[in-house]
Amino acid sequence: MSDKIGFSLKKITTEQFAIIESAFKEGEDVQFSVNAKYGINEKDKMVAVFVSPAFYQDKKAFLVLEIACHFKIVDDAWESFKNKDKTKLTIPVGFMRHLIMLTIGTARGVLHSRTENTPFNNFLMPTINVTEIVKSGVAFDLKSKA
Repeated sequence: MSDKIGFSLKKITTEQFAIIESAFKEGEDVQFSVNAKYGINEKDKMVAVFVSPAFYQDKKAFLVLEIACHFKIVDDAWESFKNKDKTKLTIPVGFMRHLIMLTIGTARGVLHSRTENTPFNNFLMPTINVTEIVKSGVAFDLKSKA
């Protein structure tokens, strides 16, 4: 398979967003976490990447976001992700890292936009090493065609 995988960004969704002002105390240490999850739409040959950054103090989140980027994969690349029996679809690690990096960048923009003109706009997502998040290709079981 070629290193080039054709795809396009089709949709961005904000799954959740919250500022919990009561959980924030000025001057206290702030922690950051980010989680990712994935899904596919087999019929439309789409991959969804969900990214959930959060800012915490004392184990309580005060700024929460979850966004998803929905990517359409070209037909031949989609088919190349399938195993021989067409029972499993595995997205290669390098491509998955690329999609998550695009989604993290999008989350940064959404976070900025949603917090603009608030004191919470000072909380920026740090740079994130996606190799720590995606360590291998991501596999999905495909629906039986029986």
